[in-house]
Amino acid sequence: MIRRLSLLMVAAASAAALVACSNSTSPSPTLQSIAISGTAPVKGASIQFTATATYSDGSTKDVTSTATWATSDATIATVSATGLVTGVGDGTATITATFSTSSTSDPIQITG
Repeated sequence: MIRRLSLLMVAAASAAALVACSNSTSPSPTLQSIAISGTAPVKGASIQFTATATYSDGSTKDVTSTATWATSDATIATVSATGLVTGVGDGTATITATFSTSSTSDPIQITG
């Protein structure tokens, strides 16, 4: 009877520890920054730019399709909603990607 009670107590303690572990929550990682990458296209060509988010736990995520893209001068370079940059005219334009509360920019030189 004592042995059975001891086994029952060990099983109950193990179950309680398992429930405590499964109910614990760790804080969600927070967005630290985003980075964009891509090379400037020549006039008349297009290049896909990408946006990568970095989080507080060191993880990264491709956010190219969910970022908001913008150009400083559409007469020099255009950028689509998915980050496709097209060279339109000679000069310098700045490509900006925004995701959540973070944004970053990259000046590009278009030549023809």
